[in-house]
Amino acid sequence: MSLTENQGTARDWSAHSPILSDRDFNRFSAFIYEVCGIKLSLVKKTMLSARLQKRLRQLHLDSFSAYLDYVLSPDGQAAELNHMIDVVSTNKTDFFREAKHFDVMTSLVLPDYVQRMTHSSHKTLRVWSAGCSSGEEPYTLAMVLDDFFAKYPGLDYAILATDICTEVLAKAEEAIYTDEVVAPVSPVLRNKYLMKGKGTHQGFHRVVPELRRKVVFERLNFMDRDFGIEQKMDLIFCRNVIIYFDRKTQCALFEKFYRQLSSNGYLFTGHSETLESIGDRMERVAAAVYRCRK
Repeated sequence: MSLTENQGTARDWSAHSPILSDRDFNRFSAFIYEVCGIKLSLVKKTMLSARLQKRLRQLHLDSFSAYLDYVLSPDGQAAELNHMIDVVSTNKTDFFREAKHFDVMTSLVLPDYVQRMTHSSHKTLRVWSAGCSSGEEPYTLAMVLDDFFAKYPGLDYAILATDICTEVLAKAEEAIYTDEVVAPVSPVLRNKYLMKGKGTHQGFHRVVPELRRKVVFERLNFMDRDFGIEQKMDLIFCRNVIIYFDRKTQCALFEKFYRQLSSNGYLFTGHSETLESIGDRMERVAAAVYRCRK
């Protein structure tokens, strides 16, 4: 089966809006859980229907069943699966979200690493923003790290930022944000790391090139058996992402994070997320901040 977004006619689709049946919802729910670990209960049926309507309209399909059949086909796996994941993913983030975590970084975590890095060959702090959405978290990390390491010549940092949603990754790489979005950034850091738009770009800011070069964006699915990240990470930020997963999936993911952390590395989580599967191997050092025991 092969489709393009120009096939069909608008008249074919607009005569009526497709209705998502319980049966089709259950098929979607099972498939979404298998592909990206997101667990959708029946109460999410209206939300899912509304979000998928646009894809049906663009593909000129007249039923949710036909859409899922297409997504499950070889052509659909190649051409449409990422679009579907983009639509069902929830992306909510802010600059300096849960700001106390960054206070813990500068007062506890980074001084600890400076002491260790000064006396070792490991001179670059490796940080992973897992579930980075549209980039506010990794760029916040870059501001904090760049400002901090300016006092320590010879030490450096590198940030990997990943998300399953290709649409938000494209926005993150562009690194352009409205005045309202950058409001949580302090005036000092804003003047140092954000360029203010003029003329047609008035009302927007863009992250400075030096900081953008410090962040590498990649698409990553937490459900992949192997993350494909060769180096161990010193800090992993995964906050308010896995609340959409069931307990079994959360436990499996935390186990992967533990394996990805370097010895004595730190994991930052959302405040409602608990380390049930690896709790005995992680030392709590602050609210939702854990140090790896290896």
